[in-house]
Amino acid sequence: MLNIVLFEPEIPPNTGNIIRLAANSGCYLHLIEPIGFDLDEKKVRRAGLDYHELANVTLHKSWTAFLSTTGEASLYGLSTKGSRNYHEAAFQLGDYLIFGPETRGLPDSIRGELGVDRLLRIPMRSNSRSLNLSNAVAIVAYEALRQLDFAEC
Repeated sequence: MLNIVLFEPEIPPNTGNIIRLAANSGCYLHLIEPIGFDLDEKKVRRAGLDYHELANVTLHKSWTAFLSTTGEASLYGLSTKGSRNYHEAAFQLGDYLIFGPETRGLPDSIRGELGVDRLLRIPMRSNSRSLNLSNAVAIVAYEALRQLDFAEC
């Protein structure tokens, strides 16, 4: 399994889209609190349609609580501040792809914990700020799944 992690997500439709992505791709989804909305919110349900029941979603009370569940798996953070492009990583089953909140990105503390080799970026034009969260998750998750020969699909 491949793991998608949303650290303190803020926008309901993005999380709903990612729930749908997780259900259709076989990825596990981890949400780290605090979350900027109620998971039962109409916008989450609308974006996720009826996929919420099909997705494997785990809610974690904090970053520390989440880390206690990861074992020896590799954790990759996605950030515009990353120095390696996402396709340069050699993904393995069980890896975690960690995305920060829409308005702030991954905090310095988490980027520091992950280290330079585990901090990845999606190439963009130099004057671009960032991609939509659900688009970024889809890009990186499907590259990881491609490398794994779509073993989870």
